[in-house]
Amino acid sequence: MSPLLPTTLVGSYAQPEWLIDRKRLGDRFPPRVRAQELWRVAPELLEEAQDDATLLAIRAQEEAGLDIVTDGEVRRESYSNRFATALEGVDIDNPGSALDRSGHPNPVPRVVGKIRRKHAVQVRDVQFLRAHTDRQIKITVPGPFTMAQQAQNDFYASEAEMAMDYAEAVNAEIRDMFAAGADVVQIDEPYMQARPEKAREYGVEVLNRALEGVTGRTAVHICFGYAAVIHARPNGYSFLPELCGCKAHQISIETAQSNLDCSVLESLSNKEIMLGVLDLSTHEIEQPEAVAARIRRALPYVAPERLIIAPDCGLKYLPRDVAFGKMKAMVEGAKIVRAELAVRLA
Repeated sequence: MSPLLPTTLVGSYAQPEWLIDRKRLGDRFPPRVRAQELWRVAPELLEEAQDDATLLAIRAQEEAGLDIVTDGEVRRESYSNRFATALEGVDIDNPGSALDRSGHPNPVPRVVGKIRRKHAVQVRDVQFLRAHTDRQIKITVPGPFTMAQQAQNDFYASEAEMAMDYAEAVNAEIRDMFAAGADVVQIDEPYMQARPEKAREYGVEVLNRALEGVTGRTAVHICFGYAAVIHARPNGYSFLPELCGCKAHQISIETAQSNLDCSVLESLSNKEIMLGVLDLSTHEIEQPEAVAARIRRALPYVAPERLIIAPDCGLKYLPRDVAFGKMKAMVEGAKIVRAELAVRLA
């Protein structure tokens, strides 16, 4: 049983400098095609090195006191490219181009045939995570709407049709990840916030196709982009209430850096809320009381039983000591509010 206000990551944790060239990683937009040049370890040793780094990420989360642990997405160059480039129908040797959410062109997978999942992509990641912690575990997979925005379509009659085939591939992966022992599977859909008009056209439809027939606990993460890459923050979401119509149990949102008006959460009364309470735009480690204050801001609009406490987004771009310190502060902040609620309910 999870405690009240369980704590988790959105997905990623800071990768070690000995594993990946963090400066090169931070000097570019998140890669949509493969970026093997970022790894510092020889190809024949890379999987072993990634396993070792994943263990470090798991142990850091356990030491910090997180209730639901991820693999830190340590094996990925970005949250989306490892899965997106493993699919049939994609020419990864001759990339296309698409505008990033910042408006800049970025090399992307070029879709030249029907999108299909050839084989499981992240199931071993789940098995490895399950074998190395006794806590609840969560794994993440890129969403079909977002992958369709991060591709050049040279095959399908419409983007929506392409997104639906991405959804079929994600659905097959999710089913296998639950079979491998995942407690929660999170679908990352940041482009629903970045492209709200298209999201309203077909975003929830393809998301629900990705979740069709799935019986395990699922989450959807939408966000304003990595704080290290996208610096400006709007004061509210352009696509959020619409997610009340999706099949996911949890919706992950960020409130810390944007100082979000939490009253918008009333529009998601049928969902659990993964509440982002860590500001990732700064290396300053929050005091636990500051985290507690951010949690309290949501309580008038969301029952505490429906709250999961998390960072705004992934910790990937933070120095490892800062990432750990912020995780620890998040756990301590949740403990403060948990104790207050226990007194109130006693």
